[in-house]
Amino acid sequence: MTYSSRRLRVSVLDDYQDVVRTLDCFSKLQGHDVTIWNDSVADVDELAERLADADVLVLLRERTKIDESLLSRLPNLKLISQNGHIPHIDLDACTRHGVVAASALTSRPSYPTVEFTWGLILAGMRNIPLESAALREGRWQSTVGLGLRGRTLGIYGFGRLGSMVARIGVAFGMELLVWGREGSLDRAKAEGFAVAESRQALFEQSDVLSLHLRLNQGTTGLIGAEDLALMKPTALLVNTSRAELIQPGALAKALEAGRPGKAAIDVFEHEPLTDPNDPLLRLPNALCTPHLGFVERDNYEFAYGNAFDQIVAFAEGSPINVHNPDVLKKDHV
Repeated sequence: MTYSSRRLRVSVLDDYQDVVRTLDCFSKLQGHDVTIWNDSVADVDELAERLADADVLVLLRERTKIDESLLSRLPNLKLISQNGHIPHIDLDACTRHGVVAASALTSRPSYPTVEFTWGLILAGMRNIPLESAALREGRWQSTVGLGLRGRTLGIYGFGRLGSMVARIGVAFGMELLVWGREGSLDRAKAEGFAVAESRQALFEQSDVLSLHLRLNQGTTGLIGAEDLALMKPTALLVNTSRAELIQPGALAKALEAGRPGKAAIDVFEHEPLTDPNDPLLRLPNALCTPHLGFVERDNYEFAYGNAFDQIVAFAEGSPINVHNPDVLKKDHV
């Protein structure tokens, strides 16, 4: 594949808040023709029509799926650029169509997700959203919350994010209980954290159970109704990882049954979730937020900055962070 420095037609997808043009890193695209889309579109026909002239697609995480059905209708596309893991991009299809897929797999942890996890824990345990709404309606102190000190924080998955959530739990005076794969358990023990006697014990004993598992074939649907039924009626389940870790519909039914007593959820099976009649959104014991864990300005500067660096490198003829290197061997200009 050969390149030359060129003015590229860049389409930035799924910028829900119209924030990209306000970022400092946006200046890296100076000299290119940039179109920013603020809605989310899954329909292939509509995507193919609006992206027909694009040389470059900029994605944010897994918001848009890129596969053969779309790539076959984008004859001008040369580069897909983003930051992070790319399970939503068909690399073989990209190679067949001469499209470079570039994504920086950074070692920077998602600190905003850890912070947001604790925001959900505090809000859920102390009923902060409910009490704030009640106050605006003229009601004073309508519930009694639960504190954190002395209670058990369960961490399912002791990786980078799970370990940071655990350390903050110590600062709140909580008792830690960890479960996960062998590597998770070894890391937890090395830091002096207690490991649950069993997976069942984690669900039974946790007052707050926070999920920090990466979604893959082995973890999809890992948690079912029988697991949730083990939880205390006073317990809070927190999920800032992926909705698909829990079997479809199981959490809503468990909350209706009162075990666990509450959930704080930042992720959903279908996103963006815009149906106010979704079962979880209609439950008073479910605190639901629109996947905000990673949505933070410094995090966006970092992620989009990497994506824009990849565009600059591509335009200069030196692609970086390429995940389908075979495409570079093709005679494609």
